Amino acid sequence: MLEMRPDCESCGVDLPADQPGANICTFECTFCDDCVKGKLAHICPNCGGGFEPRPIRSIELLKKYPASGERKFKG
Repeated sequence: MLEMRPDCESCGVDLPADQPGANICTFECTFCDDCVKGKLAHICPNCGGGFEPRPIRSIELLKKYPASGERKFKG
């Protein structure tokens, strides 16, 4: 199951699990649309892989399977 990390590792912006705008690589590194399209140029700085849009988890499923609260912002 996806960890659904709460923030962009690059800029720290919140990325709620029930909304679009998050991108992940195969290791679940998580970045916002702006960082992926801009300074990262679609390449993960941690593993060198590409990104895909992170799926959205419904509110009902978030109650049963909550998103991670561990922030990964590296600033």
